[in-house]
Amino acid sequence: MTYAGDITSQQTWDRLMTDSQSVLLDVRTPPEWSYVGIPDISSMGREPVLVPWLLFPSNEQNPDFVAQIEAAIPDKDVPLLIVCRSGVRSKAAAIMLTAAGFKTCHNVDHGFEGDKDGAGHRGTVNGWKVDGLPWLQG
Repeated sequence: MTYAGDITSQQTWDRLMTDSQSVLLDVRTPPEWSYVGIPDISSMGREPVLVPWLLFPSNEQNPDFVAQIEAAIPDKDVPLLIVCRSGVRSKAAAIMLTAAGFKTCHNVDHGFEGDKDGAGHRGTVNGWKVDGLPWLQG
């Protein structure tokens, strides 16, 4: 298996609520965290781990991605719930981290902002924000 599979935003929230060992990993860029927002799991006494999959503004893959994750989350048995904007980068990250030895890496399907609607806008169809889960904007 290349990664543990896709889970919805609500399943992610439920897992974080019931499994104190699980970690929410947000792999978007710093501008996305600042301007679009981040999942708010402070009600659980926790914060997401923020490590970019792509570097801004070049959009090149972060060459230190795995090392940065290993530094932030040294226990590879900890379940990782990985989110990005739409589920594309987080799926790639889940595959890479599984290959790097992390045992359980889930992709948060549809991500933080979700799929585009008919007008090409995100944030109206699906994803963390549309599911009504808590989030903060910088």
